[in-house]
Amino acid sequence: MRARAAGLLLGWAADRAFGDPQRFHPVAGFGTTASSLERILYADSRARGVAHTGILVGGAVVLGLLAERPRAARVLTTAVATWAVLGGRSLEREALAVHTRLVAADLPAARQRLTHLVGRDTAALDESEVARAVVESVAENTSDAVVAPLVWGAVCGVPGLLGYRAVNTLDAMVGHHNARYENFGWASACLDDVANLPGSRLSGLLVMAAAPGRAKVALQTWRRDAADHPSPNGGVVESAFAGALGIRLGGTNTYYGERVEHRAVMGDGRDARPDDITRSTVLARRVGLLAALTTAAISVRGGWTKRVRGPLG
Repeated sequence: MRARAAGLLLGWAADRAFGDPQRFHPVAGFGTTASSLERILYADSRARGVAHTGILVGGAVVLGLLAERPRAARVLTTAVATWAVLGGRSLEREALAVHTRLVAADLPAARQRLTHLVGRDTAALDESEVARAVVESVAENTSDAVVAPLVWGAVCGVPGLLGYRAVNTLDAMVGHHNARYENFGWASACLDDVANLPGSRLSGLLVMAAAPGRAKVALQTWRRDAADHPSPNGGVVESAFAGALGIRLGGTNTYYGERVEHRAVMGDGRDARPDDITRSTVLARRVGLLAALTTAAISVRGGWTKRVRGPLG
């Protein structure tokens, strides 16, 4: 499985160097396909949502299996797939774009740019709330868009990479608590929670490795506060980031459509400030590097395809 490890590392390096493909992004193409299928299948029904999710995720996995068949090109195939599904560099760019506007004291522009990162209503956020929202997005998406896909790539190769990204994209599209998607998006939301369990836990551990001087606080914050977050995965990475950065995350979020969430506060530090955005991106970059090295090591050991020999060989 050295080819898989090499492909993961090359794909991660490509993401760091170039960010998302600017044209013909495969994830955008998948989103278009998902929207078209939704128009055909949609009903206020969990069964229809299960069918929608199964067809699209299953199709992505089959495509990954077919892409892996030419063994001679496996390094390149894995590298391209990894680059396509990772989003660490683009996440960092968007976070720093908000930071630039805050530093320039252009709060309205920062609020507008923040909409590229979060789904909450940003119109009334003050400087600290904008900074908090960015740090929370950096934390959660470092797990969702960097660590988790690398984990699935290490374990299952290209099918794991494409299948995970399909699950995560569908959750972003239909996994919402609203009148249209409460039932239809149920399967996508549940599957995304399951798919992100290993990546979020590894992310929490890597945060401690990336910030060794704050590792004890990060672990204490994770153990105390993560379970109070509405997401079984978001709480892990956000609480670990809060502890590592020495700030408070969480609080009241207002979403479009007037839905208000009062989330538990995570961490014992001060409120977030604009400079915490840059600190969070540095931490996220370190976590991403450690994740690439860790998952490459896992894949060298064979992932799910390693043959286990019995006592007689």
